[in-house]
Amino acid sequence: MTVRSAIYLIFCFVVALNSISAQTTDFPASWEGDWKGKLEIFNAKGKAHEVDMTIEIHKIDTSTQGRYTFSLIYGSKEKDWRPYEIMPVDPAKGLWRVDEKNSIAMESYLYGPKLLCWFVVEGNRILCVYEKTSPTQMVFELMAGNETPVSTTGNTMQGEEKIPPVITYPFSAYQRAVLTRL
Repeated sequence: MTVRSAIYLIFCFVVALNSISAQTTDFPASWEGDWKGKLEIFNAKGKAHEVDMTIEIHKIDTSTQGRYTFSLIYGSKEKDWRPYEIMPVDPAKGLWRVDEKNSIAMESYLYGPKLLCWFVVEGNRILCVYEKTSPTQMVFELMAGNETPVSTTGNTMQGEEKIPPVITYPFSAYQRAVLTRL
């Protein structure tokens, strides 16, 4: 599987709020609705592709506090619909889980204005970030690259200072969407 297809198959959901107190009480309710925009897909040469993207966030029921749909639609529901759910794990610590309903469930971490999810699938590191930038706008970003390091530098002494090893990883894809609440 290529990086591009892995990215299309698995997406991480991230959300953010403006304050820590709001994070535990307003999320995901303050994000409820349908969000639509264009997902732009970039490689080293520039923009490679663009696709319509919709996110549907709706309360599922009242029996499980904080459980919402978090459906992703690429193009149309007939083409590529991912009916995921997001649920609280420990909101006071910023911990949420996205359930892809296929045995994949990924933890996401709410830090400041962003909820982040970092995972590896089929040898590719993927970082996903969703950020609600206003009451009517959300920005999604995904960065991906192979898990195999490009280089390791440092790991030496500079005079009396021990320099730790620094491992660099490649990037092979960047995706970005600006979504507007409908």
